[in-house]
Amino acid sequence: MKITFLGGVEEVTGSRSLVESGDIKILVDCGLFQGERQVTQRNWDPFPLAAASIDAIVLTHAHIDHTGYIPYLVKNGFKGKIYCSKATYELTAILLMDSGSLQEDEARHRNKKADPAHQPVLPLYTKADALNSLKFFQPVDYDAVFFIKSLQVTLIRSGHILGSSFVIVTDGKQTLTFSGDLGRQDQLIQKSPPHLQQTDFLVLESTYGDRLHKEGDILKDLGDIVNGGMKRGGVLVIPCFVVERTQTLLYYLYQLKQKRLIPDIPIYLDSPMAIKVTDLFCKFTDEHKVPASICKDVFNIATYTPTVEESKQLDQLNRPAIIIAGSGMADGGRVMYHLQHYISDAKNTIAFVGFQAPGTKGHLLVEGLKEIRIYGTYYPVKAEIKTIEMLSAHADYNEILDWLSYFKNQPKKIFLNHGELESAGSLKKKIEERFGWSVVIPKYLESFTLD
Repeated sequence: MKITFLGGVEEVTGSRSLVESGDIKILVDCGLFQGERQVTQRNWDPFPLAAASIDAIVLTHAHIDHTGYIPYLVKNGFKGKIYCSKATYELTAILLMDSGSLQEDEARHRNKKADPAHQPVLPLYTKADALNSLKFFQPVDYDAVFFIKSLQVTLIRSGHILGSSFVIVTDGKQTLTFSGDLGRQDQLIQKSPPHLQQTDFLVLESTYGDRLHKEGDILKDLGDIVNGGMKRGGVLVIPCFVVERTQTLLYYLYQLKQKRLIPDIPIYLDSPMAIKVTDLFCKFTDEHKVPASICKDVFNIATYTPTVEESKQLDQLNRPAIIIAGSGMADGGRVMYHLQHYISDAKNTIAFVGFQAPGTKGHLLVEGLKEIRIYGTYYPVKAEIKTIEMLSAHADYNEILDWLSYFKNQPKKIFLNHGELESAGSLKKKIEERFGWSVVIPKYLESFTLD
């Protein structure tokens, strides 16, 4: 077998790995490049091989940096099957449709500003393209062996998000395992990732290869934030990521209310996509640790506001409440309108519950920005800005090393992907020092023969 890294190397987006065996070509993950323009340009660059020559795509999980390129590849000639877990299929369907809409919106926005004499900006793909790509999906059961021509493939639940999987590919001689995004032990919602015992080659994520998650009592910290805001009589606005983070947050809030550690104040979930994702959790109760008997109660703790009109009404609140709205880094989505209304009043609170990438409004607020520009207007930042940094679904370097320690046989080589170069370099050194294993940080388009 041979592996070529078409993305997700020395960075955390655009995960795409080409596995070849004879005339067989499999793409493991098919993600969008995200971030700065020089990175996202790769989405528009010619794909390194003909889309029609790819026999199949296999997905580790649904996040758009692992799936968001699929409609474009289909539009350009891919006709094979796309294999993934059942939950990943349903989650990916939601995310791809949203991505198609965003691509159209961005093209429309850029065309408004462009010189009419220039060629109009086209979306990478449309919502209709995303819908069309769904007919190529073939959901499979965990632990069930299936074949792509002569290659044997198995998906094993991995505990990162709903539907996430380890992907194991073998030609009968060599075994290649993809960790995808590795989950954490003892999460509130997700089951812990199983300990694999052997593989010849391992493609391992390195997002947190140079970091440890902060320790603490999330329930207490969240309760303190809620109660502090309620004492001031204000509204708590939480910019939130729609997949997994929102659902985890709702479960914490459910527990706080059940234990009477916070007042029985209204909670609103103001994100159409997050609402759809949340509904999936009670459909796939075997995927997570929320008991089926209380699943609906947990997620019904929030009032859903799917329509624009319902969302607008949330900016007229005159009593304490919690508004959970996308996007998680406060760089778009409905939360922007709530920030306009609530950020300049000292009795209100804005709480961030995830990583804030440099340059985003979330990052600027966490760093102490005193005045924020939203849709062309500047607003003084008077609301209290809070953060909770313990909700990541990615394993940190200690958790990765612990997971590796269960391998009975030494892998011939570990390839580190899905991590910035500094993070991957730090993890490479730690693995080599602890285990003495061979570790490589691939470069973009670099190939390796697996023998």
